[in-house]
Amino acid sequence: MTPDSPPARGSISSPAATGGTATVDDAAADTCDLCDLPTPAEPITDPDVDGTYCCRGCLEVARTLDGTDDAPDEAAVRSRLDSGDDGPDLDDLDGEDAYLAVDGMHCSTCEAFLETTAEREPGVRGATASYATDTIRLVYDPDRLDSDDLPELVSGYGYTASDRSALGDASGSDDGLAPLLLGGFFGMMIMVWYVLFLYPRYFGYEPVADFGGYETAFLSANIWVFASIVLFYTGYPILRGAYVSLRAGSPNMDLLVATAALGSYSYSAVATLLGSSHLYFDVTVAVVLVVTAGGRYERIVKRRATGLLSDLTERQVDEARRESGETVPLEAVEPGDRLLVRPGERVPLDGEIVEGSAAVDESLVTGESLPAEKEPGDPVRGGTVVTDAPIVVAVGDEAESTLDRLVSLLWSIQSSRPGVQRLADKLATVFVPLVVALAVGTIAVSLATGSSPSTALLLGLTVVIVSCPCALGLATPLAIAAGVQSAAERGIVVAAETIFEDAPEVDTVVLDKTGTLTTGTMTVDAVHVAGGDAAGDGPGREELLRRAGAVESLSEHPVAAAVADAAPDDATAASTVADFERASRGVSGRVDGDQVVVGHPDFCRERGLVIPDALEPRIEDARSAGRVPVVVGWDDRAHGVVVVGDAPRDDLEAALTDLSADHEVVVLTGDEGAAAERFRDLEGVDEVFAGVPPEAKAETVDRLRARGTVAMVGDGSNDAPALAAADVGIAMGGGTQLATDAADAVIVGDDLTAVGETFDVATATHRRIRQNLGWAFAYNAVAIPLAVAGLLNPLFAAVAMAASSLLVVCNSARSL
Repeated sequence: MTPDSPPARGSISSPAATGGTATVDDAAADTCDLCDLPTPAEPITDPDVDGTYCCRGCLEVARTLDGTDDAPDEAAVRSRLDSGDDGPDLDDLDGEDAYLAVDGMHCSTCEAFLETTAEREPGVRGATASYATDTIRLVYDPDRLDSDDLPELVSGYGYTASDRSALGDASGSDDGLAPLLLGGFFGMMIMVWYVLFLYPRYFGYEPVADFGGYETAFLSANIWVFASIVLFYTGYPILRGAYVSLRAGSPNMDLLVATAALGSYSYSAVATLLGSSHLYFDVTVAVVLVVTAGGRYERIVKRRATGLLSDLTERQVDEARRESGETVPLEAVEPGDRLLVRPGERVPLDGEIVEGSAAVDESLVTGESLPAEKEPGDPVRGGTVVTDAPIVVAVGDEAESTLDRLVSLLWSIQSSRPGVQRLADKLATVFVPLVVALAVGTIAVSLATGSSPSTALLLGLTVVIVSCPCALGLATPLAIAAGVQSAAERGIVVAAETIFEDAPEVDTVVLDKTGTLTTGTMTVDAVHVAGGDAAGDGPGREELLRRAGAVESLSEHPVAAAVADAAPDDATAASTVADFERASRGVSGRVDGDQVVVGHPDFCRERGLVIPDALEPRIEDARSAGRVPVVVGWDDRAHGVVVVGDAPRDDLEAALTDLSADHEVVVLTGDEGAAAERFRDLEGVDEVFAGVPPEAKAETVDRLRARGTVAMVGDGSNDAPALAAADVGIAMGGGTQLATDAADAVIVGDDLTAVGETFDVATATHRRIRQNLGWAFAYNAVAIPLAVAGLLNPLFAAVAMAASSLLVVCNSARSL
């Protein structure tokens, strides 16, 4: 948008901003080296930059980020994320894609197990799982498998797969309350037997009650049965996690917890059969209940926070209306079909307008705040909104939607995004084998020095129990749960716990312009009346707005809606509009006997209005500032200019000051000209990339990652791939469902200053995790040598383990 090339009542003149040359006839054209969009007949090039580009925005991104030499082997971000040493690139496989939500994943071993399980099924050609997003991507043969059967193929061993659209019903889950309550009930019954009968005997006292000769058999049988319920029912997820880690060949903390629980259980079971009263079922119960309660607390807090997203919805189009008026499923539409799109409806699929003219809101897929005027012959994108008049669209050759392509790219990025292991799981690959080897070595040394087999086994069991990483296993999830809750109290929903690992390391914060730095809504910024004062408060201001609002109230154009909203409340009631006429760049109608013309300055000139010299600078100033000047006139003369624009947020300055203190700040936008340039001079903004098409946003973020860790902040569906590609994605709460699905955190209150608070909470949580892990390892460093030396028995080992866990719980419960 420039002064010498004025927009058509809100249209964007840039090829990149309007989809450029990506028409339905360009499928065979060369593609952009940055975003893979088709290039024009004469591609955008520069002697200083290698490659060809579809627009100036892509060229400038390539120039600033050292051209294409630093790019990954594949231009698209999803290729970088899909490829790896553990399997083929799913994009190279023939077949249909399916994206399933999987309940039960919690570490990278779950990913490997599910991938292996899925790929063994005939008809499944490839699989990639991500526990960070609870997603598995499958490429399958539709001739051998039905999409409805895929969840059943993946489900099993405690994992439950479902279509991602079913996630909205997840709030009804009991979060594992029933197993925990039942385990707690039987655990208390076990402890009653121990307190009344077994613990006194361990310390040389008589039991509280005497059952005669049946005492040992009766107590042992009861405790054994109750402990079995706790271990195999309540502790099933732990045992499953241990099994999965073995199947995947990657030991995790579940394996060590299960070893301690099963070890004490097996020892006690053998002791029961041999008639001994020295039983350690209480250790099994304590280990299982502590870990299960900690895991459930984490799930509850995250589920409660995620529930705040219920009002952030914007769905894809799943139906289309033929020109005849018949409504059909989107799958039934063929290339060349003519579809009728009415005002307020989304264009179902990419195509070309064959009848009608309308202003099309493309913000969902391009991020541009101003609607573009479309006429017969112009391309339109699937997912954009027709605002003010019906149009007929001929479906393109591919019969696909730009919005659907963004959805596909997003899920591809998410499902293939490698799950970042918790620090405890990373250490488990070394810690678990070390503890097991230490226990076996302790048993061997004890037997070699003349100890009895029962004494040696008890010593080895003590080593395993005291090493049981309850504190280590709780260190991360409890701190994360506290961080999630603290964020929720600030109006921030944490959607992926990896944010606590990545956010403290962020070097660059990328901010989308429309809807993030700006309000994303057209409003009247100023009113200038011919003959009025500089502030536009002359005596004709109210009359100007009344007449303009009366005419604009009959138009559904976003700019018209802004003018109508700014008019006096009685504008429509007090004025009767006759002879209303809508054109591509303005409207007109008779108000109070005068023919009132409202619209683009050129449109008003064409209608015979003379624009006074005093208003010309107002028009140019508005254009220079990236605003839309709307001229209002009657009686062959323009009486004023109403300036409409997407205004910066009120909290923008404070937010930029906060973010720029610790990060480089980059603005990314599809707009060009004044609409983007006004952000270059803002205090705290280091760089502005303008004219970047939506398909190139993710690639731009990926190239910025060469500089360091990158956070992306956005609100639209066009931002979703970039949000997912960034190390940290933060979505504004007023954005689309696709954006919020892609993000690691969502600002529910739509407050830009909360972005800085997100980094503060993440940093504090990361510090708390380190504190917890530090204590857990310090405990093991002291307790394990004592156990090896024979200075602890299993009971005291369990007490020490519980005390360590309690300290971690208390530290996690402190306010951040």
